[in-house]
Amino acid sequence: MINVVLNSHCIRLLRSELLIAGSNEIGGVMAAEQVGDGSFIVVDLSVQRNGTSSHFVRDPVPHREFIRSFHERMGNQPERFNYLGEWHSHPNYLATPSDEDFSQMQKLVEDEEQNSTFLALMVVKLNMGKLLRGSIYGFRPGCRFVRGQLQGIEEGAVEEEYVPLTLSFKRH
Repeated sequence: MINVVLNSHCIRLLRSELLIAGSNEIGGVMAAEQVGDGSFIVVDLSVQRNGTSSHFVRDPVPHREFIRSFHERMGNQPERFNYLGEWHSHPNYLATPSDEDFSQMQKLVEDEEQNSTFLALMVVKLNMGKLLRGSIYGFRPGCRFVRGQLQGIEEGAVEEEYVPLTLSFKRH
């Protein structure tokens, strides 16, 4: 089980960016502090705004620079502060990964150049009250993904999206 908490800065940033993006998908990478075995606090995230109403593809170049800068700001302590994984929005769909999202994340975590033993994928949207709604999944090489717990540092700041895994996530 993984537990991912969004800090106040990330909650405000996500809400603001999702409002600006409207019905278009946006995304980026998450930078986190590991606070325990399988427990992380997302302390910063990058944002890329070039998605469509049904698709988002991350450009790796600016996000690599974001993570390099994050490491520098955190005193180059990768065992504590590091790249946690990817995030993107599904403003027009459930805030859960599509089949394509699951497949792409598994390929990413198994990519030898990636040099990661674990990655997370967060999918978010705004609910009817304009609060964050989302889900988080963990990926390891050679293993099936696992559903994690996503929450905000403030009580009630993030609502989890629950969907039975028997449903198909096809949409791309």
